[in-house]
Amino acid sequence: MIGYVLKRILMVLVGYLVAALVGLIAVVVIYAILSALPNAPGYFGLMEFTPVAVLVVPPLGMFVYFLTIVLTGMQTLVFALIAEFFSLRSFWLHMVFGAMAAAAGFMLIWPDAADDPERWADMGIIAGAGLVAGLIYWLIAGRDAGFRRQLIDRSA
Repeated sequence: MIGYVLKRILMVLVGYLVAALVGLIAVVVIYAILSALPNAPGYFGLMEFTPVAVLVVPPLGMFVYFLTIVLTGMQTLVFALIAEFFSLRSFWLHMVFGAMAAAAGFMLIWPDAADDPERWADMGIIAGAGLVAGLIYWLIAGRDAGFRRQLIDRSA
């Protein structure tokens, strides 16, 4: 039993760290795709080139990754505990949890984002990346969340 709990804690931690990294990559990809659209805000194009700076300057990349973990860690922990306690294994639910955690992290940086229409697109992009991160988390840790085993139909 203790071994299973330790395994679940490790899976949640690894799932979160990988999902946060993939979520950051998703933000870059979404901004790059949207910057190609007509009438896209000018800074969308700038967001397309930011990863080059992150790759060239590894401390900057580590700072962005650490900041993401700080901004999304607490709400992700709450969602993971809920999923583990209630054995919630739906990929859609994990994707929604990821979007909510990412949007909440965004709101920590820009608390007035809901009142600023120019930030709505950014929040949508961040939430979309959170959807991707939630799916990655589900693939790593969410499919087997909790202690309840799925029933096997032996009548067939």
